[in-house]
Amino acid sequence: LTRRSADRPTRQSDRTKRMKIIHVVYLIAALDITWMFLQFSVTPYLAKKLGFDTLWFGYLQTTVGIIQLVGGPMFGRFGDLFGARAALSLACAATVIFFVLLAIANHPAMLFIHKIPTIFMHVMPASQMVVADLSEPEKRADALSKLGLCFGIGMIAGSTLGGHLNTRYGETFTACFGAVGSFFSLLLVLKFIPKTTKTQASRTNRENDNKSKSVFNVGEITRLMKFPGVTPTFVVKIVAGLPSGIFQVMFSIIALEFFKLEPEQNGYLMAYFGIAQMVIQGGVIGRLTTRYSESSLLLLSIGVSSLVGLAQAYMQNVFHFCLTVPPMMFSLSVFNVITDSMLTKSVPSSDTGTMLGLCASVQSLLRTVGPTFGGFLYVNYGISSIGLIQFVVNIAVFFYLLQRQLKKTAEQKE
Repeated sequence: LTRRSADRPTRQSDRTKRMKIIHVVYLIAALDITWMFLQFSVTPYLAKKLGFDTLWFGYLQTTVGIIQLVGGPMFGRFGDLFGARAALSLACAATVIFFVLLAIANHPAMLFIHKIPTIFMHVMPASQMVVADLSEPEKRADALSKLGLCFGIGMIAGSTLGGHLNTRYGETFTACFGAVGSFFSLLLVLKFIPKTTKTQASRTNRENDNKSKSVFNVGEITRLMKFPGVTPTFVVKIVAGLPSGIFQVMFSIIALEFFKLEPEQNGYLMAYFGIAQMVIQGGVIGRLTTRYSESSLLLLSIGVSSLVGLAQAYMQNVFHFCLTVPPMMFSLSVFNVITDSMLTKSVPSSDTGTMLGLCASVQSLLRTVGPTFGGFLYVNYGISSIGLIQFVVNIAVFFYLLQRQLKKTAEQKE
């Protein structure tokens, strides 16, 4: 009894320490998203000045997707091997270099060169890794959803700030501001994040094994796909996420050409995105995860996404689009949080970084094929074609998952 009483303050102290680290990670994630949306206020307009058309801008986005597709799993593996501080430091340092190269970009080739550091720019997956390591499994979906709240805050701050800075001081000053901000994020990582966030048992079980393994070990990465439930969830994540991913990567062009928005107006629209995301991530997802199963929420998010695609196929102006934003952000937020939570729970805690790296690579895959495919659809068939494809694909996945869930329920009753 005395031992239990002595252990109780220790557990409480450990829980407090964990929460402090998680809160710092939330701040780092919010700042990183701020700098990224600051960049979104620069790149489309700088690309237009340098002579890029819609297709070439699509190629630029595809380049980023390919680079991050290769880097995502390796980065996750790097985090599992060398710890949270090393992973986050690498990601923030790469972001500093990214903005410095953007600031000096004065030729079309430089816009492609400045994308090279994105191979290591995985602050959000690294943040997810820390949160997944330090949160309890039953509270993981809620903890991960709070990162989405940080995403919303960063989206508002970065879009608004980027629009104002770009309008008043130009692309170069805005990019330099992003470089300074990213360096501040790096200092926060070095000051507050511990070397590793893995549990002692997890480190002991895999310490010797990890020392002999390489970051580039493809077998060690793909091994995770053999765990029960991982492959089906991954397939759903790719197939259902592709159409909405196409719209997201094409949105900067849609805002510029279809809605005819100026940088400052685009900043306000992105801030509206952020407000919607903050409300959903901060006040909705946590409550939903305590009341409903993850499989039911996954089904709901895909069903809503199909209806959003149908609405976007027939929108005519910015006001129509604004009406679709709340359900769009709801479906995206729930879909990403639930699939990430399901996948990290399907593997050992020692491999959560690699798994989250694979999750990030799914987003990179969408960004790889999305711009080229989306640019082709937009130029040849208009914006409505993107929305109709989202409706058809998501409704098909919805009925597939519904049938599988009903079948599983029937088997359990028997």
